[in-house]
Amino acid sequence: MQALATLGLFLATALAEIVGCYLPWLWLRQGRSAWLLLPAAASLALFAWLLTLHPAAAGRVYAAYGGVYVAVALLWLWAVDGIRPGPWDWLGVAVTLCGMAIIAFAPRS
Repeated sequence: MQALATLGLFLATALAEIVGCYLPWLWLRQGRSAWLLLPAAASLALFAWLLTLHPAAAGRVYAAYGGVYVAVALLWLWAVDGIRPGPWDWLGVAVTLCGMAIIAFAPRS
């Protein structure tokens, strides 16, 4: 059960970061409203706060979080940008998630 809670927290953290970065991208690259910067800032603040909720040491959390971020970013690419990831993308996700699982769930003394 702890593993599912940790994974859920990683997913929420990744979504907060992606939204916080995507909204300024829309403003800068697609000429959307600068008002998008307000929810972007709130989302990045949420991202930083969510990182503090992880029970592991900060460096370990950041390292493990990276694997989840890669997976969520590719799902975002598919769902939001409409670009379907290819087999090599999914292989990369599998590799990063294996690394994340080793870092996050390895037994510690």
